[in-house]
Amino acid sequence: MDNWDEIRTAFQVARKGTVSGAADQLGVHHATVIRHIDALEQRLGVKLFQRHARGYTATEAGQDLLQVAQATDDQFTQLAGRIKGQGEGVSGDLVVTSLGMASRMLTPILVNFQAEHPEVRVRYRTGDRVFRLEYGEAHVAIRAGTMPEEPDNVVQPFLQQQMALVASEAYIARHGRPKDEDDLKNHVFVTHDNDKSRAPFTRWLRDMVSEDRFVYRATDNRNMQDAIVAGAGIGFVLAQELRMHPELTEVIPRQETWSAPLWIVTHVDLHRTAKVQSFLRFLKDRIKTLEC
Repeated sequence: MDNWDEIRTAFQVARKGTVSGAADQLGVHHATVIRHIDALEQRLGVKLFQRHARGYTATEAGQDLLQVAQATDDQFTQLAGRIKGQGEGVSGDLVVTSLGMASRMLTPILVNFQAEHPEVRVRYRTGDRVFRLEYGEAHVAIRAGTMPEEPDNVVQPFLQQQMALVASEAYIARHGRPKDEDDLKNHVFVTHDNDKSRAPFTRWLRDMVSEDRFVYRATDNRNMQDAIVAGAGIGFVLAQELRMHPELTEVIPRQETWSAPLWIVTHVDLHRTAKVQSFLRFLKDRIKTLEC
């Protein structure tokens, strides 16, 4: 088989995790390793590895190759056809990550995308931790705040995350409603348990009221929202959430300084795959219907 040297090279890169390690194992120059990988990826039409500062991490297709690269020529021919099909089709795991507070917005989109592409398995990862695209932890990340600057990532503007400062009917019945911004210091609040949160609305609130005014803290945005609805204190929710919670009332007008941009982030090695591109088109189309 003409390209067996390339397959064997890819197998060693997957095992060793670095070009130099594979070159040492094969007894070739590192430039030969890189040339073999590039040629094989071009021939198959799919990325086998994600490149990052510490080496190479196998993609789904790369892991598949790792498992069968020592098989016979006939077996590899079957594998090559299958991997090429993965590159052209929309199937397998789709891993998306975001902050938990974006779940209500993203979950229906993910559900509808999976319904249109039954061969896709959705894995939605939420949390404050930044999942590393260069290590294959996600295909698509929705990130808030300043524009991400990690190397080898493709970053696209998504939308502005509008926030509202609200209180529930239960809270207002017990404590009244703030008369104005200055009156906030006389009320109590729900906030994130992380004092180092960089969210602009959290920083704004900490500048406005004293520490003893934060009577209820939680580590998850959904928990904070539940506490606000239950009347524990005044707090921030996504503006679009107000449509689902008529018992919540905005206590002061929204401010532009509370909002934060959201970004769509993908890794350059996976950005143009059929699965990622299909999801990005679907996401951008559906997001146009959202009203904040």
